[in-house]
Amino acid sequence: MSVTIKSAKEIELMREAGRLLEIVHDELGKAVKPGISTWEIDHLGEQIIRSFGCTPNFLHYNGYPASICVSVNDEVVHGIPRKDHILKEGDIVSLDAGLIYQGMHSDAARTHAVGEISKEAQKLMDVTRESFFKGIEFAKAGNHLHDISNAIGAYAESFGYGVVRDLVGHGIGHALHEDPQIPNFHQKRRGIRLVPGMTLAIEPMINAGRYDVEWLDDDWTVVTEDGSLSAHYENTVLITEGEPEILTLGRLSE
Repeated sequence: MSVTIKSAKEIELMREAGRLLEIVHDELGKAVKPGISTWEIDHLGEQIIRSFGCTPNFLHYNGYPASICVSVNDEVVHGIPRKDHILKEGDIVSLDAGLIYQGMHSDAARTHAVGEISKEAQKLMDVTRESFFKGIEFAKAGNHLHDISNAIGAYAESFGYGVVRDLVGHGIGHALHEDPQIPNFHQKRRGIRLVPGMTLAIEPMINAGRYDVEWLDDDWTVVTEDGSLSAHYENTVLITEGEPEILTLGRLSE
């Protein structure tokens, strides 16, 4: 496994990539409402990314046909935006987005309520977000990678939720996906030791039911096997000499 330690210049570029992506998510969050299509969300997201002089890093990545992954209800990740997929009251929608700024990548995801949602859906969203923060309590130099994984999994599973096994977080920087892989569930091995300059995309994907998932015929959209709701929360994180720095959440607005 070859983990790239970022230079001071690269970290500054990633900070800006993260800052801009946070703005993208803030604007997309405002647009989420009953009646909007998933295609409109994708179109808006791409417009904003390009307005910054950046490139959407998801577009055409391994053939993915859109700039924003828009996943609704039982769709875990990689939902493909469509003009005929209209959000309705009570849905939850996960938006996964990333951009390239001067050669460096950022990646983040948020799950939003569409109008009024059930208490059960809100709790799933809240626990998924909080599981991320439980994980990054261990995202410090000297700890091991799977300390993060174990903390995320233990917290989410304490609520009876299923933590997706088939999809994991990842390193990020010059490429959207770099080593190491970052599971969100308990690992027997401790994993690599964390050192300053590592940049990680940490992304709990939590199901209200079992952790099992399957891929639809479009070869992209991942759904819960039991039809239960799923939530996704992700940020790009920098390992420092002290506390971790969340590059895509500078204002702690989400």
